[in-house]
Amino acid sequence: MVVYAGQGDPRRSMALLWRAGPAAETRPGPKPGLSVDEIVDAAIAIADADGMAALSMRRVGERLGRSGMALYTYVPGKNELVDLMYDRALASLPASYDLSDGWRAAVSAWSREVRAFYLRHPWALRLSQARPVLGPNEFTLLESLAAILFETGLPPEVLRGTVSLLTDFVRGSAATVAETRQASSETGVPDEEWWRARAAILTEVAPGFASRYPMLSRIDSEPPRPDEKPVAYLERKSGHAFEEGLTVILDGIEAAISRLP
Repeated sequence: MVVYAGQGDPRRSMALLWRAGPAAETRPGPKPGLSVDEIVDAAIAIADADGMAALSMRRVGERLGRSGMALYTYVPGKNELVDLMYDRALASLPASYDLSDGWRAAVSAWSREVRAFYLRHPWALRLSQARPVLGPNEFTLLESLAAILFETGLPPEVLRGTVSLLTDFVRGSAATVAETRQASSETGVPDEEWWRARAAILTEVAPGFASRYPMLSRIDSEPPRPDEKPVAYLERKSGHAFEEGLTVILDGIEAAISRLP
């Protein structure tokens, strides 16, 4: 399920994101007043535990001991709430990175931190990047990476492509792991059962698989460890692939730097 940001009222959404103007003010209710941050934190906790599909104003209200309707005093609706959730969750990431060990170490730290963020909040991967939230912490995420990459001396047009490459690579790697973790619960079929059935059938319908696809067999030859669960095996392989892919990207950046006049 893809979720598009910015579907609510643009003025109220942006005012809440940036905490600017009357729309962002906390208003008193019949009981001691809530705050927008309390509502957003409760929504994040629900999405972390049960996924984006479980999120509703009613569920958030119940978690806070209020009715769903009481929340509309603070947040216009679920669409605006999702935008606020994503941007507030991003606030957990560092706003800047130490460059004392050079840009390469800093980019590696940024990439690992962002990947870990998505694995802590897999619901955030549901938000399409086609329409960004445009909140302060989303801009800070990109600003922190741009600040590192400007140390390379590469021109802005190259840096734009590099920022895009890194964000897509990190997000894609996290999505693979998140979907692996969610597969059993969302399909109702345990991973061991799914892989066992298809591995046996593939041996029957595709004899000589290794000779038919020799290059794939060469790069995917590492077997699972004894008693290693399929999910753990796939996560381990994904982690290795992430680190190797990141190294290739960093090497590519260094090659681009070497071509500078």
